[in-house]
Amino acid sequence: MSSHHIIREKQEPALFILNMSGFDEEYLGQLLEWSPTVIVHSAIYEHVVSLGIKIDVVVSKEDVSFALQEHIKIIPCGDDDVTTAVLKYLVAHEYPSVNIITDTFLAKDYLFFVDYIDLVVFADGKKIFPVKPEFSKWKPAEENIYILQEAQLSTKGLNLIANNHYQTEKDGFYSLSFQQPFIFIAEDL
Repeated sequence: MSSHHIIREKQEPALFILNMSGFDEEYLGQLLEWSPTVIVHSAIYEHVVSLGIKIDVVVSKEDVSFALQEHIKIIPCGDDDVTTAVLKYLVAHEYPSVNIITDTFLAKDYLFFVDYIDLVVFADGKKIFPVKPEFSKWKPAEENIYILQEAQLSTKGLNLIANNHYQTEKDGFYSLSFQQPFIFIAEDL
């Protein structure tokens, strides 16, 4: 007897692949498990296709001059940077969330979009995401948590290891309290 799951369009986070250098391809399989909308930067289109991944959208600063798989949409950037163009596209098309694979994280690239789309950025071996005041999450003991923005921070369940680097004290919930509308934090992958 087989099990059938109905996947509604946009139910799973879209996947935007900007740069895959250093990203574990095994983890990529987990992000692709439920067939998300896949958006790639034109510079890595060939590499992503070579991995056997079906691409839905290509984003590019220039005209795309290479052959694309069938039924691929193209997002031209215009005056926007690539990340801004993709996030504008996803918000305009009412995607509730997106996973982004890149090699560097700059909070300024995402600040405007935090209120419009749930986002998780995978960069430099870390999972980065915004959290709101009074955030709490269950983690095993000795997991690394990094605070990526200056904040007047109150923590529970965390030990300070170095500047903005914490570790969970034990298996269980840790919590963060702060005044800003949100801050970005990171966890090791």
